[in-house]
Amino acid sequence: MTRPDQSGSVLEVFSAFLKLGLTAFGGPIAHLGYFHSEFVERRRWLSEAAYAELIALCQFLPGPASSQVGFALGMQRAGLPGGLAAWTAFTLPSAALLVFFASLASQMDSPMAQSALHGLKLVAVVVVAHALWGMAQKLCPDRSRAAIALAALVLVTLLASAATQLAVIAMGATLGLLCCSPSAPQEAAAPSYRVSRGVGACCLATFVILLLGLPTAYLGGVSPGAQLFDAFYRAGAMVFGGGHVVLPLLEAQVVDSGWVGEDAFLAGYGAAQAVPGPLFTFAAYLGAVGTPLGGLSGATVALLGIFVPGLLLLVGVMPFWNQWRQHRLAYPAMAGANAAVVGLLAATLYHPVWTSAVLTHGDFAIAAAGFVMLLVWRTPAWLVVLTTVAARVLLDVV
Repeated sequence: MTRPDQSGSVLEVFSAFLKLGLTAFGGPIAHLGYFHSEFVERRRWLSEAAYAELIALCQFLPGPASSQVGFALGMQRAGLPGGLAAWTAFTLPSAALLVFFASLASQMDSPMAQSALHGLKLVAVVVVAHALWGMAQKLCPDRSRAAIALAALVLVTLLASAATQLAVIAMGATLGLLCCSPSAPQEAAAPSYRVSRGVGACCLATFVILLLGLPTAYLGGVSPGAQLFDAFYRAGAMVFGGGHVVLPLLEAQVVDSGWVGEDAFLAGYGAAQAVPGPLFTFAAYLGAVGTPLGGLSGATVALLGIFVPGLLLLVGVMPFWNQWRQHRLAYPAMAGANAAVVGLLAATLYHPVWTSAVLTHGDFAIAAAGFVMLLVWRTPAWLVVLTTVAARVLLDVV
């Protein structure tokens, strides 16, 4: 078997992730499917087993899982500059679109605009279903892991909450210890992220200092920007599961404080689901429309605030993770955890992706056609997006 290529340039990383930042619809778990297709199957930057381990690591950490995986992939390819390039390229397109939407929010209530947004939600159905198909085949190849995925699906569907998502992943790891083989495949070698224990410890210390120190600091009367950064930093530091789980945390920070009105908050959240890239870029919209800063400055501060804690934690645990994964019990635990991730993906496909998008027989027909285009005909993702949106707009016109 050919070994994955583990050296590259920052420009190569930026270019690869910029394409995904412009086309990766479907939410955080769907993004993992995009990453798998691009970096494991096509570019061969790392092996199947190493990618599965990376997903397990990021699922256990607070923060935006897909962005953490992307940052780690960039680091594995081109060091810390590569990680920053990956994050920047994957994040900026959706952040820019949401800042633009914030400036035009009052004009987005026309029937044509609503039809286009609905079409983008149908794109999410197609992409999540495609990701589920691919990841289930690879991460649930036997009865034990299929049973773990099914249990995760049932629990998350019936008891939808951030705590349930975290408990389900922990449950998957525990069941993996009991049901999965204790020996890892020969190819399961974790890629090198070139992070020393000292750097890791500094990142973990910085995470704690900012989490505990920022609230104390602004009580003494610091700038409005520091208050805004602290509000989004705490949301990013406390959310497990990423994606839609961040909604109640951000609402508590910006709506309850009076910075953003509830109507504007919900309008922006709907737009965030219709753009590619990480859902956490919803923070850019909130920073742009709300006080204490607003505009581009507010968007930038909010965007950094919500992403920084998850990236600090990721880099902080990397050197320790590489050692832990060599333990004989590490592989079955990660195998079970990744099977649980498949269950989370299936639950996400049902709600909120399917329930918010497939409302009519026409919606179902459009989503089914898009799925066939992506899976069977291997149509480029951007063309599936354009076709699906155009079909939904046309359906409303006629």
